[in-house]
Order: sequence, then C-alpha cells, then structure tokens
Amino acid sequence: MPFMLSKMSDIARSPGDPKVIESGPSSIKPADRLARALGWVSIGLGLTELVAPGVLTRALGMEGKEGLVRAYGAREIASGVLCLSVNNDYGAWSRVGGDILDLATLASAYSDDNPKKGNVAVAMAAVAGIALADLAAGQSIRGLHARKGPVRDYSDRSGFPKGVGYSRGKAAAPGSPPPNIQTPPAVANSSPVESEASPAASELKKALQPAG
Repeated sequence: MPFMLSKMSDIARSPGDPKVIESGPSSIKPADRLARALGWVSIGLGLTELVAPGVLTRALGMEGKEGLVRAYGAREIASGVLCLSVNNDYGAWSRVGGDILDLATLASAYSDDNPKKGNVAVAMAAVAGIALADLAAGQSIRGLHARKGPVRDYSDRSGFPKGVGYSRGKAAAPGSPPPNIQTPPAVANSSPVESEASPAASELKKALQPAG
C-alpha cells in the first residue's frame, strides 16, 4: 500500500515538486495487518453468500436455507467493515461469534441422511481453523491497543509549578512584564479611558483643556 501511494503521488505531483524516491516503514502493526486481511476475507465470503447462496446450499446439502445463508453473508460483510475500521478488535471478535454460529449451523447439517455429509465435515474443519485465527487476531489487537498501566489523574494540576498565587504575584511585581512585551507609551496614552484615576485619563484631560 505505501508503494502504491508513493507511485500515485508521483503521477499527481506538479512539475518541480520533489519526487518520492522511497517510502518509509509502515506504522501498521502485524495485528492490524491480520485484522485487515480477515476483513477482506470476510467481505469476500459475505458477497459470495449474498450473490450465490444456492451454490453453497447445494454443495452442503442444505437446500432451502438460502435465506439464512444470505443473512450470514450480510453479517460477514458487517464484520469485515469493522475489521477494516479503527474498531478492528470489535470486528475480529464479531467474526469469532459468527464462526460459532456457522459451526452450529453446519453441525445441524452433519447427519447420516445428508448425502453431502463429507462436504459439511470439510466446511466445519475450515470454519474451526478460521475461528482460531479470528480468536488470535482479537486477542492480539486488544492487547496491542490496551492501555498500559494505571490511568493518571491530572485534575488537581493548575499548570503553574509554584501555584497560581505565586504566578500572579510575579506578574504584578515591578519590572513585569519585561520591556520587550510592554505596550508602547503612545499606545497606552491613546487607550480608552476607564477611570479618572488612570494616568491615561489625566493626560487626556490635560490635552482637552483649552489653551490659556
């Protein structure tokens, strides 16, 4: 995927723009890669079950269960979308639940009066193997994204190492703030008058008095 994106960026770049020579290492963890692979497998299987349920039911000797197969296909697609999302751990665990449901459904068709009993056995073995992979993926992803250590509470922090009172005292001390961030005198004298006791008010009052 990084290689494809770098090639696409080379095609779309404007003349004079730097060219991507080599892509960097991917930040996607192996557990996330496994979840993505399972997601695409789930979507592919779900589409097959939606489009051609009759093929599956005939192969398993489960004619008449086409509606159930379609419902399972919709479930597979939903699980696949979750596997490809940021909540890929939920997608993996939803697949585990789906695998258990599939095994239960196949077990109901594993009977001596089913002429396709052998196919059902193969399907059950395949689903059991996939269930183990889904279980491993769910555990790996949950361990990867789990919060390490206790949650720290910073609600009692003010952001001032010596307290708010000390910081206010420093701001009101003589010589604060530094001269390079103080307001120039001309701007201070032209500021709106808020009180008769302010220096700006005195200067403005003198300027407004008539000469004489």
